[in-house]
Amino acid sequence: MKKLVLAVLATAVLAGCKTSPTGRTQIALYSDQEMSQMGQQSFADMKKNQKINNDPAVNAYVKCIADDVIAVLPQQYASQAWEVVVFEEDSANAFALPGGYIGVHTGLLKVAENQDQLATVIGHEVGHVIAEHSNERVSQSSMLQTGMQAGSAALEMGNVQYRNEIMQGLGLGAQYGVILPFSRSHESEADEVGLDLMAKAGFNPKESVTLWQNMSKAGSSGTPEFMSTHPAPGNRIKELQAKLPEALNEQKTANAAGKNPQCKL
Repeated sequence: MKKLVLAVLATAVLAGCKTSPTGRTQIALYSDQEMSQMGQQSFADMKKNQKINNDPAVNAYVKCIADDVIAVLPQQYASQAWEVVVFEEDSANAFALPGGYIGVHTGLLKVAENQDQLATVIGHEVGHVIAEHSNERVSQSSMLQTGMQAGSAALEMGNVQYRNEIMQGLGLGAQYGVILPFSRSHESEADEVGLDLMAKAGFNPKESVTLWQNMSKAGSSGTPEFMSTHPAPGNRIKELQAKLPEALNEQKTANAAGKNPQCKL
């Protein structure tokens, strides 16, 4: 039986090998449909259990930025009907889920001071989706379960035994909806993908550096990188600065093509 389980796992891993947008090899065992189902059910759960902000101006502002970023996604994602919800939550967070779901916390609007900075975060979170980081994490979680039992149970969100694992795999805390960090490699990859997306949408990529400086001032700089799954703010900023020349060229091309975001709160 042990050999059979190992053989099944090996076959699943080989079949699930993919390449991320930055060329990194990853294991993604679930189909797009399965991941979308997980995202839909998780988002519905959050809407039911968390307070939603209904301020028309705030929602229009966030959706304006999200729509501009969504418009430059690869076709399979850009063609989805994305749902954008602003949650009444003080933490400076946002998230995106497979299936076309974006959540933004009101606390983020106090740290992201303009459209370009908010586009940095939304681009980053959507970057997690198109790089299939959730699929990768849920796959890893499933592989750790005996005979991948969690894998088949993952799609049954009513099964409390596996609900938390799936929510965490999607980057969400099941109990309070608190965002859990992806791995450092995922975060760095989402930074790179997000920077490219915001620039292609016409937003100013220089503001990505300012955003993370704001995040650092807000209190995230006290945790050493080796103790956190997030890159240290200083390292994150250096990596973004190194990629700015290419991103600025992307923005210039986008602006020349008429992509000049005008989202205001």
